[in-house]
Amino acid sequence: MIVGYTFHGGDLFHYGHLRQLQICRKYCDHLIVGVLTDRALESYKRKPVIPYPWRAAIYKALTCVGEVVAQNSRDPTDNLKNLKPDILFHGDDWPDFPGEEWMLANNKQVIRTPYFHGLSTSAIIEQIKGTK
Repeated sequence: MIVGYTFHGGDLFHYGHLRQLQICRKYCDHLIVGVLTDRALESYKRKPVIPYPWRAAIYKALTCVGEVVAQNSRDPTDNLKNLKPDILFHGDDWPDFPGEEWMLANNKQVIRTPYFHGLSTSAIIEQIKGTK
């Protein structure tokens, strides 16, 4: 069984999130999603609009997701060490991303998925606020 891992903040879940998960699932038999906790999101972005338990519940309800785990920082390396997935997925909008180094050092695969440009939680918030 091929196990994949990806991580999301998932605040204001949108089509770009869903599309990335569906692509990931095509490469593995079991997809684990690390949903960033509220504290993890606040450490680099902003306070989430949707609290962690609700965001995690959305991911758990998706048929393409096999398992949801809390990710306590922006860096998934602790979860990767514990779960030992075969593949780490991330959008191709980041040239380097957390967890990649550990995966490659342990002869695991890293796959960059196409980023859905033009749609982000931040853009949605700006649109709602009327500043975009």
